[in-house]
Amino acid sequence: MAAIISQAMPDTVDGAEIPKSKRPSDSAFKQQRLPAWQPVLTAGTVLPAFFLIGVLFIPIGVLLLLSSNSINEFVYDYTHCKPDTGNQSCAELISAAPGTSCACTIHFELEKDFHDKVYLYYGLTNYYQNHRRYVKSRDDDQLLGRLSPIPSSDCAPFAYADDDERVPIAPCGAIANSLFSDKFELFSQTLGTPVPLLQTEIAWPSDRQIKFRNPDGDLREALRGFSRPKAWTRELWELDETNKDNNGFQNEDLIVWMRTAALPTFRKLHRRIDHSHEHFREGLMSGNYTLTVKYSYSVIEFEGTKKFILSTTSILGGKNPFLGFAYIVVGSVCLLLGCVLLIIHLKCSKSNGGISSVHQRSSSRP
Repeated sequence: MAAIISQAMPDTVDGAEIPKSKRPSDSAFKQQRLPAWQPVLTAGTVLPAFFLIGVLFIPIGVLLLLSSNSINEFVYDYTHCKPDTGNQSCAELISAAPGTSCACTIHFELEKDFHDKVYLYYGLTNYYQNHRRYVKSRDDDQLLGRLSPIPSSDCAPFAYADDDERVPIAPCGAIANSLFSDKFELFSQTLGTPVPLLQTEIAWPSDRQIKFRNPDGDLREALRGFSRPKAWTRELWELDETNKDNNGFQNEDLIVWMRTAALPTFRKLHRRIDHSHEHFREGLMSGNYTLTVKYSYSVIEFEGTKKFILSTTSILGGKNPFLGFAYIVVGSVCLLLGCVLLIIHLKCSKSNGGISSVHQRSSSRP
């Protein structure tokens, strides 16, 4: 027998590698023998889930909707406002002479008291900040204060101020170049006093403290050799004439604008009402107001509109009824599906008695 085995097995050379097998190892994981749980979808498990979702979602949606409706908001479209003299609108004047500005005055009335904190927003429509090339058109190193004579290639064609590419732009890119530039002044006709507006603490704290930094030393000296964006009318260190700490890459208007919107219709926080003043400690009271707009941002070329918005907030943020409606709709659909499936289950399912009798007859057969 040993001779037969030795003849059947070929001689092996010492040190030769044994060919590896592609067979997985005999483990519970690789052989798929791990314990598993798979839900069995029956009427007893599906119907309670539908009813539970419906019962929970509808009250939550109602609360969200009530919270949204409790927010006071005033919206005014000033796209085609006209100056005090002349028949042309400011939009037409700015479009005909880019780089100029136009002042228009708007009178409006607040019918309700805006209690608590009041915020001023500007809104734009048909403005696609989510375009891929637009979103990428920035230099994050530059925004962190690390200036380089060679800006990021993503900034093109807004990287250099001249055709010879000798004078870099700071901040470069399409986002910074298209910075919103309209200015607002609000006056209370009822109280006979201007409404104080704050232009700080309007950006996200993470953006102010981490993503945007000024270069060390004097900002004007650090930016020597750099040019402002082509569409700007002021230098980077002149964005806020009243607060020198709110200039440069840490200017909060710039920071808010650099956080691009996901949808073509959006609003951005522009100012906060200063509630430390005596007449505005409780909010913005009802009455007559005058809004003076220094109009310099043109939107009619792409059929856009501009809006001035005054709004309060809630724990969940600004006015947004969509979330409340979404919860109510989902909860209602789940309740409706639960009722329909319950009726189908009661009318069309087999009784337990019939099933047990079938089993008895089948088991009694020889």
